[in-house]
Amino acid sequence: QVQLVESGGGLVQAGGSLRLSCAASGRTFSTYTMAWFRQAPGKDREFVAAISRSGRYTSYADSVKGRFTISRDNAKNTVYLQMNSLKLEDRDIYYCAAKTLSRVGVPPSSPSDYDYWGQGTQVTVSS
Repeated sequence: QVQLVESGGGLVQAGGSLRLSCAASGRTFSTYTMAWFRQAPGKDREFVAAISRSGRYTSYADSVKGRFTISRDNAKNTVYLQMNSLKLEDRDIYYCAAKTLSRVGVPPSSPSDYDYWGQGTQVTVSS
């Protein structure tokens, strides 16, 4: 069982920045592919970014490319999402996810590929 706890959400003005963190339990974090998704009320969960086990490979949704950066620190069992130039449409609940059986290469972007999820952290962007 993997437990994921997100933090770092909050209220920020458009154009501002936030850094989300996701701390994972367990001693095998370095074997997990990690990802961030987001979801607005009444909408499907949307892929944001993912990172491979070593951090070598990353993938991003087109809507966040050039503004968001995913990274990880395997020594701290933590994955991060640095969000810059935030827009009103980035307002969502952000979820961290882990995929425990991972392959080498570009990480997947479908929610169904991930096995464990955090409770989410709210990001609100104001004008």
